[in-house]
Amino acid sequence: MSWHDKLLGGFRRTSDRLLGNLASFGTAKLDEATLDEIEEALIASDLGPATAARIRARLAEGSFERNLEELGIRLIVAEEIERTLAPVARPLEISAFPRPHVVLVIGVNGSGKTTTIAKLAHLFTEQDYAVMLAAGDTFRAAAIGQLATWADRVGVPIVRGPEGGDAAGVVFEAVKQATGVGTDALIVDTAGRLQNKRELMDELAKIRRVLGRLNPASPHDVVLVLDATTGQNALSQIEIFREVAGVTGLVMTKLDGTARGGVLVAAAEQFGLPIHAIGVGEGMADLRPFDAREVARIIAGIDRPV
Repeated sequence: MSWHDKLLGGFRRTSDRLLGNLASFGTAKLDEATLDEIEEALIASDLGPATAARIRARLAEGSFERNLEELGIRLIVAEEIERTLAPVARPLEISAFPRPHVVLVIGVNGSGKTTTIAKLAHLFTEQDYAVMLAAGDTFRAAAIGQLATWADRVGVPIVRGPEGGDAAGVVFEAVKQATGVGTDALIVDTAGRLQNKRELMDELAKIRRVLGRLNPASPHDVVLVLDATTGQNALSQIEIFREVAGVTGLVMTKLDGTARGGVLVAAAEQFGLPIHAIGVGEGMADLRPFDAREVARIIAGIDRPV
């Protein structure tokens, strides 16, 4: 299956919901009441109030005396979604000197954080970067074991410590090893205990202090992994983790056909953080940077097969 076909499947629920919400307006006269209903339909599709308001304004630019075919509405929707996504569609780049480029990966348990780390490692190795993983989620033995399994599958080294050990100590050792062998990218897993925000904040702050002592520019990226199936809850996670950990970019996972992918647009509009990649499947190669125009047209139902 091509990447485009996977995107079609991944955004299927979002596109179906949007087209279903817009279908009744295909031959309606664009008066104020109809424009209000279209705006509400766009918000119900998880695109967010700001993007919905901008689309409404675009539609209102025309004369209320004419009718607008459904395809015309969808084209405007696609253009405005692309306008929202284009500035934030920025791949994660390994650019730090001296090496390693440290990527701190955060997210709630169950968001797909560990598998996303593996997929990022795979993506970087495909680009001929030397990669190392650090098992900084020492709170759960399962997290350490899972990351070690993925490291073996990807073929990259991992630094880990005992369950309940000092996460900052693991990260310190990983940076030393990565520096010693000339690793390009060090990807650090972290705990996702959002229910205890203060404890998580303290642990992440300690990790950042350790990294800062080794390299004042580190971590170079703080990437939040979001589960697209959680819909609007993903937005509250961005707000909290931005406060707790200084998030610099996002990865959206689990775009599997049941996801509420419109939240990708809402996140871009509300926060403006780089969205480095999206995940549309379980395979190692199913996490990639995305094309804003392609995703916009798929969500708006422009490029989907009849």
